[in-house]
Amino acid sequence: MAQTGARVDPYVSFNFLVELDGIAQASFRECSGMEATTEVIETREGGDNVTVRKLPGRTSYGNLTLKWGLTDSTELWNWRQQVINGTVARKNGSIVVYDLANRREVVRWNFVAAWPTKWEGASFQATGNEIAVETLVLAHEGITRA
Repeated sequence: MAQTGARVDPYVSFNFLVELDGIAQASFRECSGMEATTEVIETREGGDNVTVRKLPGRTSYGNLTLKWGLTDSTELWNWRQQVINGTVARKNGSIVVYDLANRREVVRWNFVAAWPTKWEGASFQATGNEIAVETLVLAHEGITRA
């Protein structure tokens, strides 16, 4: 717990790593979609006609979107290709945030049973000078903060 008056700076969003079982992708440019939503079930209680009670229902998790600079690595492509060929190889993974000063792990989210649901290739433009970026969308069955 921080002492009263002690300044606590938030972590920067660019100092992160995505780990996937058995895939050694060097780095990702972007990781988005970390979200969990719990349905709201509205119900009326007998004798109380004024207020609607709200109960928690099922929890669902948003898809994770990973973006990275195009390289000669085919590991993520091959994983997506397995799904297209009818074999869903689910993988567990983590999103890890590091502090800026000494590259020490400070936050970790673990996701389970992920599989690639969408791949998007890089856009190419003859007059551009940007990095070619590929995108992979992962469906998963839960995320927890470790």
